[in-house]
Amino acid sequence: EKKIDFILAVGGGSVVDGCKYLVAAALYEGDGWDFLDGTKEVEKTLPLGVILTLPATGSESNSAAVLSKKETNEKRFFYSSLVFPKFAVLDPRTMSTLSDRQLANGLVDAFVHTCEQYLTSSTNAVVQEGFSEVLLKGLVDLANTWENRRDEQWQENLMWMANQALNGLIGVGVPQDWATHMIGHELTAFYGIDHARSLAVVQPSLLRVMFEDKKDKLLQMGENVFGIKGDAKAVISAIEKVYETVGITTNLNDYEVDVNTVPKVLDALENHGMIKLGENANITLEHSSKILTMAMR
Repeated sequence: EKKIDFILAVGGGSVVDGCKYLVAAALYEGDGWDFLDGTKEVEKTLPLGVILTLPATGSESNSAAVLSKKETNEKRFFYSSLVFPKFAVLDPRTMSTLSDRQLANGLVDAFVHTCEQYLTSSTNAVVQEGFSEVLLKGLVDLANTWENRRDEQWQENLMWMANQALNGLIGVGVPQDWATHMIGHELTAFYGIDHARSLAVVQPSLLRVMFEDKKDKLLQMGENVFGIKGDAKAVISAIEKVYETVGITTNLNDYEVDVNTVPKVLDALENHGMIKLGENANITLEHSSKILTMAMR
């Protein structure tokens, strides 16, 4: 009716992802949610451009979109190369009005995105592993210099690292996990916990529950990122400290959850087919239950 032939997303990851949905749904005769529940694939889209104002998700440079449906308490995702933005403008001056909460969320989101593609099994992918470690060290440095978060250079580095953490490069040809995200999505859908904050409560417990699978890579991360040698458990504590340094808790009980949290999340995971998560597809609902219970310490 309005003959719209181009969409410009101005905002952070939620705005960009919402616009990815719009450019796909605009040329689809059915319900656009079909793309998110997996019943249909995107076949054509309007062109999309991005002006980024909040660094975190890297959505300005990837083909993924995550959206929530409040009526059903769902948070789902879809992928399509057709929604990859035609251009993206990253100007760190747009970050000057962001709150501390938004900056902290962006840092933690970028950190966990990198971990999802790095904290898996050992590989010989020198570029991907080396670049991941550079990003992780850089994000740790930003956390450790949190008092400088209003400096333009600090913000420039966060914007660029968040972009590089999920533009596809560090994940090429290597195992990827994403279980923390799948569990975290359900927490956000039910309780409205900020995305990054849901990741911060899930990830440390996941690393402890799946410790034997993660041990070798934690040892590598410890030595190359934190300067910790021979103590994989200390690395998990160091990760928690990164989040806590920027004011983000790793305790799920610090949010408004309830006695039904674990069964509600497990039911949602099962309904969404998330019953074998992780790089080895061995994080079962039983494991997810242990992870959530441990996070509610």
